[in-house]
Amino acid sequence: MRYVSTRGQAPELGFADVLLAGLATDGGLYVPDHWPTLPSLPTGSYADLAAAVMAPFVDGEIDEAAFAAMCRDAYSTFRHPATVPLVQIGPDEWVMELFHGPTLAFKDVALQLVGRLFDHVLSARGERVMIVGATSGDTGSAAIDGVKSCDNVDIVILYPQGRVSDVQRRQMTTVDAPNVHTVAIDGTFDDCQDLVKAMFNDAAFRGDMNLSAVNSINWARVMAQIVYYVAASDALGDQPVSFSVPTGNFGNVLAGWIAREMGVPAHSLIVGSNTNDILTRFFESQAMVADGVVPTLSPSMDIQVSSNFERLLFEMNDRDGGATADQMALFRTSGRMSVEADQYANWIEPVFRAARSDDADTLATMASVYRESGMLIDPHTAVGVSAARRQREAGVPVVTMATAHPAKFPDAVKKATGVHPALPEHLSDLLERPERTTPLPNDLARVQAFVRSVARR
Repeated sequence: MRYVSTRGQAPELGFADVLLAGLATDGGLYVPDHWPTLPSLPTGSYADLAAAVMAPFVDGEIDEAAFAAMCRDAYSTFRHPATVPLVQIGPDEWVMELFHGPTLAFKDVALQLVGRLFDHVLSARGERVMIVGATSGDTGSAAIDGVKSCDNVDIVILYPQGRVSDVQRRQMTTVDAPNVHTVAIDGTFDDCQDLVKAMFNDAAFRGDMNLSAVNSINWARVMAQIVYYVAASDALGDQPVSFSVPTGNFGNVLAGWIAREMGVPAHSLIVGSNTNDILTRFFESQAMVADGVVPTLSPSMDIQVSSNFERLLFEMNDRDGGATADQMALFRTSGRMSVEADQYANWIEPVFRAARSDDADTLATMASVYRESGMLIDPHTAVGVSAARRQREAGVPVVTMATAHPAKFPDAVKKATGVHPALPEHLSDLLERPERTTPLPNDLARVQAFVRSVARR
């Protein structure tokens, strides 16, 4: 398998180089040069399924037995024996619990494996990297947990000051490891993401620091997320299924689209947005128009620049990197981008549905799910459930991706249900642990200076 950039000017790479590079040198995102067909699925554990589904993407780069061992090790960190259990909450209505990993969010599914992949590749090459990443809440803690024991990795995570929950922040700032550093940026998540992209686009800085990324611009993240769509489909008997995904950066629902391309019988992919509804507005109007970010009860989705949409746009452009680069440049300068009517009709209309939920609707959905099933769900999952209930079709099972443990957002859960969700035992003292973070302004030079100061040579 070879990988190409969505903007067409970066060199083709193999999997290991794509893993370490994150962003392509032309500013694009790496994608496989073709979408493989699903292999015959094993009947064993989730780790066995993961190794089989992802095998084509690492073929020729990582030994099959070594990759299978990394999958087993990664998913041994999950507290549920099914890893990502499927739970029924109503007639033909399910949630897939993706939050049983160490940091209680769906990002653990990918990042527990990605950390092991980094360690494997860097150890073999005798190299080290500096990971820089931006988080709207969950990616940071999951990335930190995935690499905190890696000898060949330093990590700096930027998060928007005051715009993540206390639990989300403390899961990052209380990690006592010499290679882990967090920065509270005076700005929004999009500001954090822009700073990360600027560091990658500074060729001299990128080369000097040997930068790498583990947020959803890194192909390995998306690759690992494909697996749970396969698992859900397989558990429901390989019948047509709709998937509802609370999303801001588009990476999670993109993984569902890729699973569909590989052969999963996904009837539709439902995008759930909060008040920051740039994606829902796109699916309604064929135009992506950035607006101001509004803080909500589902902060991980408080985003206006959905980076992973570029990967789908590349496909919509028949893999024309130049056309994709032009559209992304226009969006960056004007805050607006449209697609042609035939692109929308051929790529979007047959597959994607969308719905938005404001905070009142989110709380109402959390309350109704608890009342009807006894299940506590977090605000992000509630956005997905609400979208599923609005856009589902009769006779088609719908699976909502439950992206975070309710205890990550205890205030919202209690407000909706009257119940204060408890943290799992391994995090029961989280709110008492000492924090360690560095506040910085939204200033590229200041952030780059900090990264240089903490890099271990």
